[in-house]
Amino acid sequence: MTATLLPAEARAPEPPRASAGRRPGRRRVRYALTVLAFMLPSAIPLTAFVLVPMVSAAWVSLQEWNLLAPPTFVGFDNYAKLLNDPNTGAIFLHTLTYIVGYLPLVYIGGLALALALNTRLRGRSVLRGIYFLPVITSWIVVALVWRWLLNPSTGVVNTVLGWFGVAGPGWWTDPAWAMPSIIIASAWKDLGFVMVILLAGLQSIDPELLDAARVDGAGWWRRLFSVVLPLLSPSTFFVIVISLINGFQVFDQVYAMTGGGPGGATQVVVQQIYDLTFRYGAAGEASALSWLLFAVVLAVTVVQIVGQKRWVTYG
Repeated sequence: MTATLLPAEARAPEPPRASAGRRPGRRRVRYALTVLAFMLPSAIPLTAFVLVPMVSAAWVSLQEWNLLAPPTFVGFDNYAKLLNDPNTGAIFLHTLTYIVGYLPLVYIGGLALALALNTRLRGRSVLRGIYFLPVITSWIVVALVWRWLLNPSTGVVNTVLGWFGVAGPGWWTDPAWAMPSIIIASAWKDLGFVMVILLAGLQSIDPELLDAARVDGAGWWRRLFSVVLPLLSPSTFFVIVISLINGFQVFDQVYAMTGGGPGGATQVVVQQIYDLTFRYGAAGEASALSWLLFAVVLAVTVVQIVGQKRWVTYG
C-alpha cells in the first residue's frame, strides 16, 4: 500500500505550539503548588510551634524583660552577661557530665537488649513490648518512681543493698550522687527506644555474611566487632545524634527528681532557662541562653554529620 502525499494547502493545520519557556514555567509552578499542598499539614504546625517561637526568642534575647513590664532593648548585653558569668560554664559542664554518663550507658544497654531479642528467644515479642513500655510512659511518672526507688532512707535500692551489708549512697540528696541518679533513670527510660532502632538495624544485616564469617572460624566477639557493628553503623549514628540532642535538652527528670539541686549539682542548661524565666524574671537572659544552647547543639550535630563519612558504612 502506497501513501499519498497531499499538497501543503490540503494538510490539516498544526496546533499552535506553546513557547519553550512558558510550558516549563507552568510545570514548575504546578509542581511547587503540589508540593506545598502536601507539605501544608506539617508546615503549618512547624511554622507555628517551631519557627515562630525561635524568631520570637531571638527578639526577646535582645531585650530586658521580666514578663510584666514592657521590654527594653539592650542589644547583645544578655549574651555578654551570660558569657562572662562563671555559672554559665558550670551548667554547660553539668549538661556535658550528664551526656558523658548517659550516652554510653543507654547505647550499650540498648545494644545488649537488641542482640538478645534478635535471637530465637521464647516470648521475645512480649519482651520487646515490655522493654519499650517505659518509652511511652510520662517522664514525670518515671522520675517520681525513680525518686522513690532511690530514696536514701526508704528506697528499694538502698534496702536491697542493706541486705548484703552495703550502705547505700544518698543518691539524689547527695551532690556527688545526684547526677548519677538522673543518668540511671534516663537510661532506663530510653533503653527501649535505642533497642528498637538497633534491632531494626540488626534485622537488616544479611545472614549470609554472618554465616560466611562463622565458616571462616570467626567467633561471636569477632563477628560482633568485624561484621555486626560496622553494618550497624547507620543505626548507631542515628541513635548517637538523637541521644546527644536529647541529652543537651535534658529537663523533665532534673525538674522532677532534684530541681537542679542539691546545691546546684544538677543544674543543667534547660533548667537554668526555666529558672531565669519564671523564678528570676529574666526572660531576655533565658532567651539568649536558649540560643547559645541551640548554637552548641548545631555545632555538635554538624561535626557528627561531617565525621560520619569516616566511620558510617552504608550498604
